Amino acid sequence: MRTRNHRRTTRATGSAFTPDAIEVGARHLQIGDDWVASFAITGYPREVHPGWLQPLLTYPGRLDVSLHIEPIEPRVAADRLRKQLGRLESGRRDDAAHGRLADPQVEAATEDAYDLSDRLARGEGRLFRFGLYLTVHTGSEDELIEEISAVRALAASLLLDAKPTTYRSLQGWVTTLPMGLDHIQMTRTFDTAALAAAFPFTSPDLPPPDVTSSSAAGGVLYGYNLGSQGLVHWDRFACENYNSVILGRSGAGKSYLVKLEALRSLYRGVEVAIIDPEDEYARLANAVGGIHIPLGADGVRLNPLDLPIHTRPDGRRSAPADALTRRSLFCHTLLSVLFGQSLTADERAVLDLAVTATYQAAGITEDARTWTRQAPLLPDLQAALAASHDRVAHDLAARLRPFTEGAFSGLFDGPSTQTTESHLLVSSLRHLPDELKPAGILLTLDTVWRRISTPAARRPRLCVVDEAWLLMQQQSGAEFLWRMAKSARKHWAGLTVATQDVGDVLGSDLGKAVIANAATQVLLRQAPQSIDDIVRTFALSEGERQFLLSAGTGQGLLAAGTQRVAFHAIASDAEHLLITTNPAELAAMTDDDSPTGHDFAAELHQDIVLDD
Repeated sequence: MRTRNHRRTTRATGSAFTPDAIEVGARHLQIGDDWVASFAITGYPREVHPGWLQPLLTYPGRLDVSLHIEPIEPRVAADRLRKQLGRLESGRRDDAAHGRLADPQVEAATEDAYDLSDRLARGEGRLFRFGLYLTVHTGSEDELIEEISAVRALAASLLLDAKPTTYRSLQGWVTTLPMGLDHIQMTRTFDTAALAAAFPFTSPDLPPPDVTSSSAAGGVLYGYNLGSQGLVHWDRFACENYNSVILGRSGAGKSYLVKLEALRSLYRGVEVAIIDPEDEYARLANAVGGIHIPLGADGVRLNPLDLPIHTRPDGRRSAPADALTRRSLFCHTLLSVLFGQSLTADERAVLDLAVTATYQAAGITEDARTWTRQAPLLPDLQAALAASHDRVAHDLAARLRPFTEGAFSGLFDGPSTQTTESHLLVSSLRHLPDELKPAGILLTLDTVWRRISTPAARRPRLCVVDEAWLLMQQQSGAEFLWRMAKSARKHWAGLTVATQDVGDVLGSDLGKAVIANAATQVLLRQAPQSIDDIVRTFALSEGERQFLLSAGTGQGLLAAGTQRVAFHAIASDAEHLLITTNPAELAAMTDDDSPTGHDFAAELHQDIVLDD
């Protein structure tokens, strides 16, 4: 039988989804170019676990799963159950009277019926009519035969008996459409517990950002789901805050994942600033046309006394009303980090007066019109302290002298030499002495924060602090990072804290506060020595604990609120060339192997198109 539907172009929009033709066979349908076959489930296992139908939803082919549930009136259910118990019990007694051996299936059914009767009598559940139907779609008849075999094999592995809807193929297809119509009526009676366990939508995949569109993936592709056939997309800017924390031991793939997320965020129009402790992001910055600032190299300087001057759309330059006050407060934080300890009340009072005198000597006062003048330098502040007659000021000047005149003065002995106006800003700490790395992180964070908090240029931004334990070791540095984590959301920005030293983050209240203010949390492979702290902090299950101890490189757990998913980070060949830190791969890589600029953009775009 062949049914044709000729429709006009002026008909309603809904007719656009009507097939041009439907060819009905005994066990299949041909709907346009699709070949379709339907099945009804007639046999079920005796015992199941929650979500046991999930493999049907993760089937790699196109498979429609339809569940039809109809409640049974309690009075009708009780009468039917009583009659069923009577039949089963009479059958058992008849077998015993005639000396026949007991049927194990009848014995099991009788026990189940008695147990169900007790639960219904106590009001612990209800009975439902449950129908489960499957429809498989392919592009050709030969593929349909193979898919039918695969689907029936999958059903058999779940102890399900799938029967084809012979001579009712059209009714079977309609039954699996989202219309709420059951034209097959091959149902079984389920109680509440069995029905809840049969609910198949316990997917390990993260929910889509738009509940009205299950096919539209948003955010950044992290990798593929280890618990299903799906991909893991996550949009940080759709959460209550945009911060994330990435914890993993050395070699777990932490920096690889950070670079992958940063690179893919750039394609979404997100500005990214990265604090790079080991100069691992230089190739990435050069490839995408970003700015790479090697702090500690000759001629590279950052002036901590620079005022945040912004250029408005009309060309005029301005600064926040409290810019001078904030610079004074930042100087307190910077000196605390440089000295490795918090300043006392007397030292803060003396330093505040010296900062004010230093700005006044440069012609900068409370009058905002003077803020565009050349800012003083850290050596000017040290000279103002040394010129004071206060003993505390002399002590501060002596402690500050190594950073203005001594071995560590290279970063502070001149005005800022680098621009930070870029879609990707990478500040490398590799050339800095270990004593200056916390200060380098703090100065870079301050530079990024001044850009983030600019009212005239609001756009989504990410600030990545790799190896954040360097700054978390200092109380003042940890407080600055914590304040930034709390305030970034208000400026449409997200803070990424990545570290391999879990103890420095979880061992302090400020570190735990930074984690608590991160809506996105990524846990990679953990060391046995730190796994107990991770389990307590993130309330992990025993299975998640074992997964983090045995996870491979690039495998991790993405936790976002109540959603948790195990994933494996994947990158295209072009992306891998830029973000890999494998020494063997880097040694074998030639200059021609590393794409740069326009060539990389075109190659990466081609990879994305092919993946889609």
